[in-house]
Amino acid sequence: MFKATSAFSSFSVNDIPKAMQFYGGTLGMKVSEDHGMLHLHVGGKTEVLVYPKPNHTPATFTVLNVPVHSVDEAVDELSKRGVRFERYDQPDLKTDAKGIMRGEGPPIAWFKDPAGNILSVVQEA
Repeated sequence: MFKATSAFSSFSVNDIPKAMQFYGGTLGMKVSEDHGMLHLHVGGKTEVLVYPKPNHTPATFTVLNVPVHSVDEAVDELSKRGVRFERYDQPDLKTDAKGIMRGEGPPIAWFKDPAGNILSVVQEA
């Protein structure tokens, strides 16, 4: 019988050095590289694997959500570091001038990594 004792998430990028600079430098995450792949150390024993894929196609969904105490403060800080937040003006998805969606669930703001994958900062409850 199958019984999972642990698991991890992963996603692809087209350029590991750019990803390492973005996740480690711009976002300030603890990252390590092993066999040409990145490990994002996101807390405790939890890791996210970022692997190279030459024919990478960016995900059309959020691949990584980062919980934060205040979305407004996180957006302000990351904007200063050069992160550009996505703006949405759709019937079921609207963000404000800062790129933050408010009202439907916790405040959340989306942005992309250098490979075009969608990430978010989401306010903790």
